[in-house]
Amino acid sequence: MATILPLPTSPPILDTELPFPLWRRGKVRDVYEVDGRLLVVATDRLSAFDVVLPTGIPGKGVILTQLSLFWFAELASLATPHVVTADVDEYPPALRAHRELLEGRSMLVHKTEPLPVECVVRGYLAGSGHKDYRATGQVCGLPLPPGLREADRLPEPIFTPATKAEAGHDENIPFTRMVELVGRARAEEAREKSLAIYARASAHAEARGLILADTKFEFGMRDGRLLWIDEALTPDSSRFWPRDGWTPGRNPPSFDKQYVRDYLETLQWDKRPPGPALPAEVVMRTREKYEEALARLRGPARDDGATAAKAAAGDRGHGATEATGASSVLSE
Repeated sequence: MATILPLPTSPPILDTELPFPLWRRGKVRDVYEVDGRLLVVATDRLSAFDVVLPTGIPGKGVILTQLSLFWFAELASLATPHVVTADVDEYPPALRAHRELLEGRSMLVHKTEPLPVECVVRGYLAGSGHKDYRATGQVCGLPLPPGLREADRLPEPIFTPATKAEAGHDENIPFTRMVELVGRARAEEAREKSLAIYARASAHAEARGLILADTKFEFGMRDGRLLWIDEALTPDSSRFWPRDGWTPGRNPPSFDKQYVRDYLETLQWDKRPPGPALPAEVVMRTREKYEEALARLRGPARDDGATAAKAAAGDRGHGATEATGASSVLSE
């Protein structure tokens, strides 16, 4: 696994052009085919409201990659990751010539057949999950106790799959639909692994003063085995809240691009391409939030007794409607 590198101070990397077949270019990652494997390169691109913005966040791709590598290693006993190596010295010789670009922001991974479903786990009521609950008393067809507030902890984490959308938002689907798409055995295995990863990661984050409100995972098939693919528990794929900023009844600040979204909401922009450029202050504040998430999640556990006691008191005051767990459908 690659050595953790200092975050770059150079301008953001928005595009890559490597002399290998381009397998896919996503909102953030450029994926190339290399000798029967895939090279995943995380750029510094930033999307908001499903639009890739013209302004990147310097070092964001390094942060996403280092966090994913941390979680893949930390939780490999729960789900086998697709990573072959992230050490450029172990890449094929033709890739080593691009060390300056690839170091810290790339992974060489096994090629898989991705499941056509994103595996979302929620433990707190937020985002589209909160909207579903207000309208129906359910989230993705799963009934929840009455009287829950925004950002309330759910009685237990719930698994709510979604179809993958090439453009626009993913669509929540019931588990029965996932079974139709991938088969019962595969759907149940993906659900079991997702909930197990969430439970372990949530406990790790909470010991460091963070709440893992919700997250999404992707899995792919290789030689009859289900592998954990794409990214792992990053601020782009997960909703992290500061524990000391969590108060049920309102949406807490999050360690992702919420600062960008809040800024964009002040503009006269119809949320269609092209997106507006970001001012330097917004770029700086956004990078700081990503950096803080990386440092806290990789760092030692915190002695946060006062916060924990306050949270416990809040849970007791709300009674049975709060118990253990993760939140909304992800907004990006």
